[in-house]
Amino acid sequence: MKISQRLRKIATMVHKHYDHIWDCCCDHGLLGAKLLDNNCADTVHFVDVVPDLMQEVSAKLERFYPVTDGKEKRWQVHCIDVALLPIADKKQSQLIIIAGVGGQLLIELVQAILAKYPQHSLEFILCPVHHIFEVRKALAKLNLGLIDEHLIEDNQRFYEILHVSTQSQQAVSLVGNKMWDLTRLIDQRYLQKTLAHYQRTQVGLLKKPSLDEVQKNEITQIINAYQALQPQS
Repeated sequence: MKISQRLRKIATMVHKHYDHIWDCCCDHGLLGAKLLDNNCADTVHFVDVVPDLMQEVSAKLERFYPVTDGKEKRWQVHCIDVALLPIADKKQSQLIIIAGVGGQLLIELVQAILAKYPQHSLEFILCPVHHIFEVRKALAKLNLGLIDEHLIEDNQRFYEILHVSTQSQQAVSLVGNKMWDLTRLIDQRYLQKTLAHYQRTQVGLLKKPSLDEVQKNEITQIINAYQALQPQS
């Protein structure tokens, strides 16, 4: 199967070799297979909660990445909730990739993993399908620091991809920092689309008489933050 532009971009963001990479919500295992091809880790873990899907992934891995004599197995398949990842020893380097899920679920999964392994040095590559502002806000509260970030368009949808870690000292911006290049048409389109979304949201919220000042101020702050990214004429 052809790998999507989104998954290809995630694969290119893995710049070093890890002891373990956890490809969570791995679907058909295409990203993990690409990471195996690129020799990105001693062990690539394929994780999802759908039994039939994981049986299919396991069969493909047995076929295309068989264990040969004298070599250790380079992959493992886990049919478990991502919140229950059996992370290896804290001395080993770990990269956890979570992509293709909603923002709220992604936040809950990251929170659960950090709570379970508070002494581990962990890296995450995260690509939610929506609610990216809420994801960024949560990552900042969890004291995760930015390593890298990218904006891409794939199949007529925009995605922000964040590489963060428990060790990085660079703050996660609520609206993005390193990913923006407003000389590119894609960035201009994405910024305008995002602003239009929050402006529509603001109009809808202001029609509610019960809306408190905190909610009003929050949506105004979001709009102001995105507007500040626009080049000054």
